Amino acid sequence: MANQRELAAAIGVQVATLTHHLNATESVGSITRRRAPDNPRVQVVELTGEGETVFHRPAKAAIAQDKRIRAGFSDEEITTLAAPLSRLAANVTAVGIDQENSDWTHPNGDSGQD
Repeated sequence: MANQRELAAAIGVQVATLTHHLNATESVGSITRRRAPDNPRVQVVELTGEGETVFHRPAKAAIAQDKRIRAGFSDEEITTLAAPLSRLAANVTAVGIDQENSDWTHPNGDSGQD
């Protein structure tokens, strides 16, 4: 449970923008809004049972995908792969990679530079 101003600040949007999205979310039954008993200017937002289901659906999908990816690997194999794969991911996302002047050579001997 949170109020609209707190939610807007937490996700980095204006209250008016959040209100638009909350209106749509409320219309499909995923949230309820009510006035705070101690301050009638504040709207308190809560997930409904349907909202909880919708909220958790992506997590369930991610867990299922993770199980599919790890299928056939032991915990030890996953641990062994983690560090080099993390370094590869960091290299791919590194800012400022200069591909033209890279000394990387493809395993087939081609530097990729023509």
